[in-house]
Amino acid sequence: MLYSSILKPVFFQMDPEKAHHLVIDGLHTAGRVPGMNNMLHAMYGVADAPELAVDLFGIHFPHPVGLAAGLDKNGVAADGFSSIGFGFAEVGTVTPKGQPGNELPRLFRLPSDEALINRMGFNNEGAEAMARKLSQRKIHRIPIAVNVGKNKATPNERAHEDYRSCIQVLYPHGDFFVVNISSPNTPDLRALQHGDELRTLLGEVLEEIGLQASKLGSKAKPVLVKIAPDMTDEQLELTVSTIKDSGVSGIIASNTTISRDGLTHPNAKETGGLSGLPLRERSTEVIRSVYRQTQGKLPIIGSGGIFTADDAYDKIRAGASLVEIYTALIYKGPGVLRELTNGLKERLRKDGYRNISEAVGADHR
Repeated sequence: MLYSSILKPVFFQMDPEKAHHLVIDGLHTAGRVPGMNNMLHAMYGVADAPELAVDLFGIHFPHPVGLAAGLDKNGVAADGFSSIGFGFAEVGTVTPKGQPGNELPRLFRLPSDEALINRMGFNNEGAEAMARKLSQRKIHRIPIAVNVGKNKATPNERAHEDYRSCIQVLYPHGDFFVVNISSPNTPDLRALQHGDELRTLLGEVLEEIGLQASKLGSKAKPVLVKIAPDMTDEQLELTVSTIKDSGVSGIIASNTTISRDGLTHPNAKETGGLSGLPLRERSTEVIRSVYRQTQGKLPIIGSGGIFTADDAYDKIRAGASLVEIYTALIYKGPGVLRELTNGLKERLRKDGYRNISEAVGADHR
């Protein structure tokens, strides 16, 4: 109620990127005030519910609804997001060296479509800066994923060096890692999703993960690959086959789309990646295809257009073991997490499932 009646009207009068920074900086600053994270948790936190708990990749998730990458690009607000009800959070995308990203303006709201368009271009402070921020975390309530990418100036044939560099610096600070090869806002990045380029990249990433694990004398941390929703069926099949054969731990489906089908808002003319409600059906289709192709043996995190518990549950039944939100948080505020988790519990009871894992892939049975 506080968000929808007071904060959202203020934020939506502001430039979208300024509002974005205000939220992230506010959560970061609040986390430094004694007792503030506990207050946020009391206001917005999601109570433990055994039926929603997920154990995946050797990691415990208190519930399946996480934060997608792109909101906390530098990992400065991990404690804040841990306090407002998320089941996990993905920080980044981070690159080895800090970079300013694309020119302003580069973030646009489409309220009539419940969507956002961004062409941020991996703006971030770099891997070393993120490592410092994550090392200062005080709250370890939820798993943190680190989403890694390449610098804009790095050619694709050397992209693996950037991904390895990020992992070298950030390995101690992430519970799992996400290889971002699907943002539409870095030139030629999506070419890494296909064929030999993808095979080589994932081989290099997994080698680096293994080296870092050996240094610590521990088991290798999971690696997932984030894919685009804009591939043809044939491209998707080839990409998923390469990912499956690589030995990574899972797939995130999907990133933002370059499609503009069905949009009504004037900002639809802006270039960049579209997120939000218009992506809902396509991302669920991709989840369903990935699950079918991998026979449900490669875990999927579903992302794209989740605004309601039905949206989340549809992705879970299509094959997602976990789901992520971003745009819904902007439009509905942190109260959306209790709405989603309470709704998921209701749907589990209705369908007679004891745990959310039993619903994963139910549409295929």
